[in-house]
Amino acid sequence: MARAHRGSDAGPPLALLAEEVTEDRDGLREVMTSLDVPVNHVRALLGVAAAQAGRLKGNGRVLARSPLSDVLELEAIRVGVEEKELWRTLHTLARTEPRLGTEAIGRLLARAERQASTVETLRLAAVDRALRGRSPQALAIPHRSHRRAAKAGWA
Repeated sequence: MARAHRGSDAGPPLALLAEEVTEDRDGLREVMTSLDVPVNHVRALLGVAAAQAGRLKGNGRVLARSPLSDVLELEAIRVGVEEKELWRTLHTLARTEPRLGTEAIGRLLARAERQASTVETLRLAAVDRALRGRSPQALAIPHRSHRRAAKAGWA
C-alpha cells in the first residue's frame, strides 16, 4: 500500500507504518530469543502466503486497484496491528520476568496503539472514498472532525 500511495497524503503514514512493522517484527524476534522461544518458520511462511493471497480479489480489475482494495488491505493491516496486543501481555509479564525489558516493551506497545489510530484514520478515508466513488489513486486523510467522530464512535 505504501508503494501504491506514494505521492498521496496517505503515502508518508503508510511508509512509516511499513517501516515500523519491520522494526516490530525484529523486536518480537529479540523478545523470542531472550525467552528461548524458537521461530516457527512454517507459520512465518504461511503468514507471507496469506498476505499474498489477500491481494487476489475478484474485483473485475486485473491491473488497476479497485476502490475496495484499500479498504480490504487496511482491514487486514488493522487485524495485524490489533494482534500487537501481545505487547500488552508481554509488558505485564516483564514486571516479573527479568529477561524482558519493561521500557522497550512499553515503547512497542505505545507504538502499536499509535499505529492502530493511524490505520483506523486511513481505513475511514478509504471507506468514504469507496462509497462515494472517488479516484482509487487518492487515499485522502479525513478532516480532523471526521477523526474525532470516528473516535467517539459516531462513524
